[in-house]
Amino acid sequence: MDSVRVMRRLAAGDPNALNSLYGQYGRSVFTVCYRALGDRSLAEEASQQTFLQAWRAARTFEVGREPGPWLYAIARRAAVDAYRRERRHRADRLDDPEIVALPPSFEGMWEAWEVRRAIDLLTHEEAQVIKLTYLDGLSHEEAASQLGIPLGTVKSRSARARKRLSTMLAHLKEATA
Repeated sequence: MDSVRVMRRLAAGDPNALNSLYGQYGRSVFTVCYRALGDRSLAEEASQQTFLQAWRAARTFEVGREPGPWLYAIARRAAVDAYRRERRHRADRLDDPEIVALPPSFEGMWEAWEVRRAIDLLTHEEAQVIKLTYLDGLSHEEAASQLGIPLGTVKSRSARARKRLSTMLAHLKEATA
């Protein structure tokens, strides 16, 4: 469903819009929280807080803008809050090594979020090739063997996917320039 329509419905107080927003961004929000916290239960808590806060603040969202950056900012704050709560909870145990650990870094997480989202928008076949060759580090030949398809097919899917990803992620290049 179109993000603009979902956000209009969310701002109007439609609870089904929150379900749609979660369907679109739930996995990405959880990934951001999990990478920040390194703990599944804390990441689940932070993800729930993200969507709860998005629901509460929906009327302040500028409809017409992409909700991804807004949700990312909320997720980042929710993860930091969860980290701080957990750290305070453990503070009574002075021998806990996590007390002296620095909070997790959020550098690069926005880019990871955007790349993950862009890969999710590829066709299933293109996403398979990208995941195998770039994320799993397989060669085109190895990916062709694993998928049981010709090498030329892997190469053409890879080229199409890279071209689409380049277009979808152009804003990242501009942001870092």
